[in-house]
Amino acid sequence: QVQLVESGGGLVQPGGSLRLSCVASGRSFSGYTMGWFRQAPGKERESVAAIWWSGGNPYYGDSVKGRFTISISKDNAKNTVYLQMNSLKPEDTAVYYCVANPGYALGDPPRYWGQGTQVTVSS
Repeated sequence: QVQLVESGGGLVQPGGSLRLSCVASGRSFSGYTMGWFRQAPGKERESVAAIWWSGGNPYYGDSVKGRFTISISKDNAKNTVYLQMNSLKPEDTAVYYCVANPGYALGDPPRYWGQGTQVTVSS
């Protein structure tokens, strides 16, 4: 079965950086779109970034463009999706979920979800 296991969340000061990792396993993800959603307390979930497994131009939500970067590593059969987050703001505080969806779209909701990792941006 598909497993998406996130790590890398934590507490960071405004203007700081974090890198989230998501180890994806359980099937071949060829033909899938991988990405990240986030949800803050009292707010609707929001798609943050997405990338086609085979490459191509990634998608970014308007609120993170120019600050976040999504990438995929396929080293030694270990598939990892990264989200590099720079210039973090308090409004980036949320639980971040790694997601996977078959096809060339992230979907809403995506088919597969990780357990989530908390990111808190505060001084």
